[in-house]
Amino acid sequence: MFKKRKIMLFGILIVLLLGVFGFLEKSKPVAEPGIVATPKIFAHRGAIDQFNESTITSYKIASKQNVDALELDLRMTKDNVLIVMHDETIDRTTNGTGRVSDLTIREIKSNFTLGQYNGEITMEEIPTLAEVFQTFGSKQKYYIETRLVYGETVMEEVLVKLLADYHLLNKEQVAIQSFSERSLEKMETLAPDLRLTLLFKKGEFDLEKALEVDFPVIGMESTDANVKIINALHSQGKEVHVFFNDLETMEEQQEKMKELNIDGYFTDNISFTKRLLGE
Repeated sequence: MFKKRKIMLFGILIVLLLGVFGFLEKSKPVAEPGIVATPKIFAHRGAIDQFNESTITSYKIASKQNVDALELDLRMTKDNVLIVMHDETIDRTTNGTGRVSDLTIREIKSNFTLGQYNGEITMEEIPTLAEVFQTFGSKQKYYIETRLVYGETVMEEVLVKLLADYHLLNKEQVAIQSFSERSLEKMETLAPDLRLTLLFKKGEFDLEKALEVDFPVIGMESTDANVKIINALHSQGKEVHVFFNDLETMEEQQEKMKELNIDGYFTDNISFTKRLLGE
């Protein structure tokens, strides 16, 4: 009798556990569909797994892979020329040193971007934004990051003039991204037709702020993204574009982002992202 009762109690416990697990599974949030039918692929600093970052050659390689846009970081020289470079200084990517904002374009051009490609050392000039536009024109779309210069919004007017000179002042050709709300607000005033993306640094994502701002696109680092956050942004019609700080975990993180139905990938490996998305 005791043995039979023990078996019955064990059976009831199993049923209860299965019920709890079933409830938890049902209550788990499910990723809602993304805003775009097909997620977009942005060539982060060009095809940097194949050539030196932020160079004309790197962007040419990316362009041939039919990405949705070339991602460009802007810095402004001492004499107010916009160049394509991620860092505040030229130290990491060239054989020179110094802050971009303390150097003239002539001084910048006297240094070179260094790297390895097919086992060979390569040297290529740091391009100006005008040189990128001269190379690709309206045949390519651009996703341009602006930033403050010594805390001031000074590069925006130069950028808008360049876009106008190359007939690129339309949202089909150019999107603007920035970690600075002030920069985006100035761009909105100067070029109201362009789509704007507010970026959040890794570990600093603020959902309340992201939902509150009027910008139609939100950008964040992949490790800050989860299903609740992405669903909340999508529910307000905001696209979500994700960047990846850790190259070693990028592929794994991109697979997770696919499950969350994000709308855009800033990728350092175009071919992998295309395979992941079935393109």
